[in-house]
Amino acid sequence: MQFPSAAKPPVGIVFDSPMARIDDVLALAMLHGFEGKDQARIAAVCVSNADLKAAQFCDAVSHFYASATTGPAAMFMHFTPIGLADGKAAAEPAMFGKPAGATSIKSVIDTADPATLIRNALTAQHDQNAAVVLSGPATDLAKLLDMYGVKDWIARKVRLLCVAEDGVEADASAARKVFADWPTPIVTVSREIGPALPFPGESIDKDFAYASDHPIASAYRAYKTMPYDAPSCAMAAMLYAVHPNDGYFKLSDGKPRALIFDPEQKERIIRTYLEMASAKPVPRKPRKPPDEKKDEEKKKDAAQ
Repeated sequence: MQFPSAAKPPVGIVFDSPMARIDDVLALAMLHGFEGKDQARIAAVCVSNADLKAAQFCDAVSHFYASATTGPAAMFMHFTPIGLADGKAAAEPAMFGKPAGATSIKSVIDTADPATLIRNALTAQHDQNAAVVLSGPATDLAKLLDMYGVKDWIARKVRLLCVAEDGVEADASAARKVFADWPTPIVTVSREIGPALPFPGESIDKDFAYASDHPIASAYRAYKTMPYDAPSCAMAAMLYAVHPNDGYFKLSDGKPRALIFDPEQKERIIRTYLEMASAKPVPRKPRKPPDEKKDEEKKKDAAQ
């Protein structure tokens, strides 16, 4: 139940990605940066590739960004489970070959079913205050749509689905289902946008140097021989999902609509990429249990 007087929190982001390309990793870093600056909240992170190391990496990244929270608050930190697709892992570059840091995921039993995790995450969001970012095969979202009654929840809770086209063809039937049946607006990010807005590789040695064991920097270096600039298709999708009305991109007509690269915004977009992807961990306020939130909201209502 939601109380009308309670202000909505920042948008809750569901990020479903194979974690197979470096822009997936950078988009995850951006999401944590947005959360640290109270511009977004992480509702769910799912790995659509059945790669346990990728799930462990996502969990290690969560622990890294939570590391600034110390003292009593750290005792009450809640880590959202990582969704992991079943099946056989795809052969991808070994970004996660070395331990990425602390992780509570030891085996697949420590992960969650992606569709179930996304469904549960959406039910906890305020109405029209969630967005879904898809940067790979739509398998998990197709399974989500097959769940009883979930389309109504999606329509109620989600304001936008933003799809980075890189990798979506890996499951063509799932993509067709999602584009046909998804009940909220869909915005796509074409492959051409990624190279047009490259993430500057020089930032890895400069802006991520505050931590010698930074998991994002380690993955970037392991993905490809340095130096290189990375395409940013998934990053563009994440940026638009969090700030759709801030003029970073233009939109095409039709359904689904597509992001249109505006050259005048290039410097601003890349600056935002750098700021959010390299943001330092900040102390987080532990998320309060739903019952405690409701008690506080009732008190506010009674005081007015």
